[in-house]
Amino acid sequence: MKIHLVGPGGAGKTTVGAFLKDRLNTPFVDLDMVFRERAGDISDYVQRRGYQAYARYNVDVYRSIASEACILALSSGFMTYAAEVHPNYVEVRAAIAESPTTVVLLPSLDLETCVTEIVRRQVHRPLGLVAAREEVKIRERFPVYMALPAPKVTTMQAPEAIASDIIDLLWHNSRQHSNR
Repeated sequence: MKIHLVGPGGAGKTTVGAFLKDRLNTPFVDLDMVFRERAGDISDYVQRRGYQAYARYNVDVYRSIASEACILALSSGFMTYAAEVHPNYVEVRAAIAESPTTVVLLPSLDLETCVTEIVRRQVHRPLGLVAAREEVKIRERFPVYMALPAPKVTTMQAPEAIASDIIDLLWHNSRQHSNR
């Protein structure tokens, strides 16, 4: 089984993924880390080749690990790429969005609270991110995350509690799915 963790940068995908790994005794994979292992620094890659090339290669990276059973934290923009970014992207995105093991992580389901918290978290990371750019990005992507059919889990609580919420959701979803 693959559990997809979807959401903006700073939502808690990597932190919660580590807790889920321990609780479920399942490997945890961070798509950004796999990308970095294969192609180097993401910012450098985008600067040299452009965002579209990054997104296209990131879909290839995802597809190369898609069959592995794991907890997978997707890149923050993965579900927001343009349909034409990759020949298989629409199919890949739909499969992720419709999977009963996909969970969207957001600090809050309220746009303004989510924006404030994401910006706060992102500018305190050692990535040199700019608050104004992060605010624009989350404002653009928030509606996309909210429109996904996957359940939403808020992340303004302890990571252990978030992991427990996700496990409860997955258990509930698997029971509903098996009763069909």
